[in-house]
Amino acid sequence: MKKKATKTMFNFLLKILDRKKYQILKSQKKDKQTQEIYFKKIIPKIKEIQTVLKNKSHISFLHSGHLGDIINSLPVIKEISKFKKCSLYIEINKKINDPRAITNHPGNDIFLSKNAVNKLIPLLNKQSYISSVEFFNSNKIDIDLNFFREMPINFNIDSVRWYSHLVGLHPSLKDAYIENIPEVEKYNNTIVIMRSLRRQNSLINFNFLNSYKNVLFVGLENEYQDLNKSIKNLKFYDCEDFFELASIIKSSKIFIGNLSFGFALAEALKVPRLLESRPDFPLVYPNGEKAFEFYFQEHFEELFKKLYSN
Repeated sequence: MKKKATKTMFNFLLKILDRKKYQILKSQKKDKQTQEIYFKKIIPKIKEIQTVLKNKSHISFLHSGHLGDIINSLPVIKEISKFKKCSLYIEINKKINDPRAITNHPGNDIFLSKNAVNKLIPLLNKQSYISSVEFFNSNKIDIDLNFFREMPINFNIDSVRWYSHLVGLHPSLKDAYIENIPEVEKYNNTIVIMRSLRRQNSLINFNFLNSYKNVLFVGLENEYQDLNKSIKNLKFYDCEDFFELASIIKSSKIFIGNLSFGFALAEALKVPRLLESRPDFPLVYPNGEKAFEFYFQEHFEELFKKLYSN
């Protein structure tokens, strides 16, 4: 106890008298702690995943959400399905431990509700590279896709790439990875928006879209009411499930969304799309053609006109 108190006092004095040296020692300590986590916990799990991929012909995956994270895991599952049979289990009601992530979260303090997964399953069942999709019920799991949350990584890397670092495979992200989605002709000239209350960019407004017809919101009703204050001619549609939602997004002339499930769908479908991002929390980066992210109003309007006119 006395030794610990002496060390604490030393660090306190060093922080005051030689801040540069203090920062160096602090950084070295953090690096050492991170290495210990990798060697004791992360690398053994990575090796275990490699063994599974090498030896098993049927791979079972587990995901606990968010919805967008499940969509972002599909490129890796699709890549593995080229040489393995793939099944996906989805866990509901898992608690979100980070209080910062709960604010304005549609599931309150859980990643996925049963209702959300029931809406997602019809979409996932259409993906030919997944042999089955089921609710998780203590099933035998080969690869836990939630494991990335335990890795001491910078989560501001492109979130769709998290899963590549779990399995060591890097699929092409320029092509669509949600398939078998029909287009609905009546939405072909529609501007489709899905904008959550979380992760909005305070520098951005949507007022200029009042000059356009056929502007449709497909998110939650309280999100619609929030955006309707800026876009007076904004229409609202409550989709039956996420297969229908994907169909509307695929049919749209252009999709606009922020860091939420809607943009994950648009990215997976590779429709013309704009991402409302933030310089302090980028997290997602569009991959492929006719896709841009923006931080500032001027760029938003210019990029919108560019995509809308094509």
